[in-house]
This record gives sequence, C-alpha cells and structure tokens, in this order.
Amino acid sequence: MEYVIEVENLTKKFGDFYAVRGISFKVKKGEVFAFLGPNGAGKTTTINMITTLLKPTSGTIKVAGYDAIKNPNEVRKRIGIVFQDMTLDRELTAYENLYIHGRIYGYKGEELKRRIEEMLNFVELYEHRNRVVKYFSGGMIRRLEIARALIHKPEILFLDEPTVGLDPQTRVHIWNYIKEMKKEHDMTIFLTTHYMEEAENLADRIAIIDNGKIIAIGTVDELKSIVGDDIVYLKFKNSDYKKISDILSQFGNCKIVNGVFELKVKNASETIPKIFEIALKNNLEILEVSYRKPTLNDVFIHLTGKSIRDEGGRFDLRKVILKKRGFA
Repeated sequence: MEYVIEVENLTKKFGDFYAVRGISFKVKKGEVFAFLGPNGAGKTTTINMITTLLKPTSGTIKVAGYDAIKNPNEVRKRIGIVFQDMTLDRELTAYENLYIHGRIYGYKGEELKRRIEEMLNFVELYEHRNRVVKYFSGGMIRRLEIARALIHKPEILFLDEPTVGLDPQTRVHIWNYIKEMKKEHDMTIFLTTHYMEEAENLADRIAIIDNGKIIAIGTVDELKSIVGDDIVYLKFKNSDYKKISDILSQFGNCKIVNGVFELKVKNASETIPKIFEIALKNNLEILEVSYRKPTLNDVFIHLTGKSIRDEGGRFDLRKVILKKRGFA
C-alpha cells in the first residue's frame, strides 16, 4: 500500500490554545480523502501544516515521500492548493493569472500556452480567458482556482472548503470536476469540508475532526456502522413511555425525543413488522412509523453529543495571534 501523505502526532498550538491536538493519519495514493468537521475544528490549520504554510508545534509530516518540515520546497513542487479564501489577482484576466502561476513552476512558450488552454477548457472557462477576474462570479472564481492549482500537474491536490458560499448548482459542478480529476488522472485529493453531503459524495475515506482531534476515520459505510444501519421513528397513542421503551429496547438502542421513539436497528424492513406484532400483543397503538439510514451527522452526534450544523463561527487565527500579543 502506497501512502502519499503520512501524518504522525501532529500538534499546533497558538499561545495556550490547541488548534490541532496530536492527530495521526495516512492518505493512500489515488484516493479522495476528506476532513469533515465543523468550523473551527482544525481542518484549515491541518491543511496549512501539511502544505508547508504553517510550522507545526510538534509531530511529523511526509508528503510524496518528503519531510514537509525539512524539505518544504520539494513538497511544494508536488502539490496544488485551492485555498478557502480567494487568492487570484482580481485585476488580471483568467489567462494572465494562469500564465503567472505557470511561469513560477517553470513552464514557458508553447508548452505553457498549451497547458493554460487545457486547464481553461477543463474548467469550462476558455471563452472567458480574457475577462478580468473581478467580474467573475463566485463559481467561476473557484473553477479558475482549480485550474491554477492543476497547471503544474501536481501529484496531490488540496482543496480547503472548495464549495463554501457557492449555490447548489455550482457546488455540483465543482464535485464533478473533482470526480473527473480522480478518474482521469488518478490524482490524490485531500479535501476539507463541513458539508456532510460533500464528504459522502466525493470521499473514499473520511476523517471526522472536532476540537483539533480526529474522533473517527473510515469509509462512509464504516463510519455509519458506528451508529447502526437504520433508525426507526415511532409515535404511539399510549403515554406509558416506560412500558413502550422497555418493549422496544429488545430490538435495539432506544431513546425518546419530543414524544417520538428513536430506535437504532440493523435492518428496519425486518424489524418494523416485528414491532407491530409485539405492539398488538401489548395493546399499544402505533400512530406513525418511519425510518431512514443514518447520516454522517448522526455519526458526529453519536461521537460528540452535538450536530455539525450546531457549530457556528469560523476559527480566526489572526484574532488568536493578536489576542496573544495583547492587541485584541
């Protein structure tokens, strides 16, 4: 098994604040690996350390076989990055932005021209190549940033919250580009996101991160198996909650939320008829029943006691540093 990213006991501390707390993981060559967690969980700080933009407090990082701390320049040659915030030159055209980036990586002449055209066609912006970036929509900007990150044919592409702030239709377009990059170029992609559907749609494996710690890692199915296969919702006419709870508990883990019983079972289609049968025997009238497969948010709630959606506010590194220095 070939690993292109290897992280061991990685920690980042800002003053007394731990942004990342001793995390370890490996990313396989050719896979889409996602960091899923709420804002402020440590996703961007981690990606900044792996891409050599931020020095860790402790721990080791290997990228494409190179020590990211000792050989940052070798790592930078082999990676492409799409940052969470826009970093294009707004006063230049799409073509000019790619031209400058290509020259930085040693491309020139016809080779550079051909590469720019390839990337603009890939992200469907060739017709807008001479348009100044400040007139681009958010989706067009994100697509151009992907083109820029790919201009030098990197081994690994890092995408930090690539669809944040984009409309649903544009988000799907970005997902399609990511899938095509993996399929056509066998590219390793490291993705950070707080959108559960994004991680589930794109990732081969997902690491769930919260408060700077990785709390679970695996495929979508492996993670969902933590909370069981199906969740059954039942509402009864009867008000003897203890009696009902005792009966339902024989089928799986049961809890009551706002008068509705939530039952975690392996197979809902097999379990529901059995519930009706035992309810009839005990003179219990079922008013409503439904079920669904668990989501990644269910996994997050199970592991942390809170929802990813409940988390608000974005971690502002600049504010932490200013506060530490007595300016805020």
